[in-house]
Amino acid sequence: MKKVFENVTVEVEGNSYFDGAVTSRTVIFADGTKKTLGFMLPGEYTFSTDAAELMEITSGDVHVQLPGSDEWEHIEGGGSFSVPAKSSFNIKVESITDYCCSYL
Repeated sequence: MKKVFENVTVEVEGNSYFDGAVTSRTVIFADGTKKTLGFMLPGEYTFSTDAAELMEITSGDVHVQLPGSDEWEHIEGGGSFSVPAKSSFNIKVESITDYCCSYL
């Protein structure tokens, strides 16, 4: 079943990282909370966080190295991972990947 967000505002201007290899759009809910929806092209990236995040991989195939870990975790569509605030994580994107990022 597809996830659907209703009664939201979407910022038209997108976010672009790594020369356009990672893009997203911000979705704002009635209560003021925000999520971003986007995609990542195959490659290796490092992201920094201000707020804690829940990254849901809606389709695709990634390996993620979370803060404080030397291990790489494999995550496919339907999986997720959490990242603490004020940290960074590494991600290897194996195939075009859609994601939904919730700010906690």
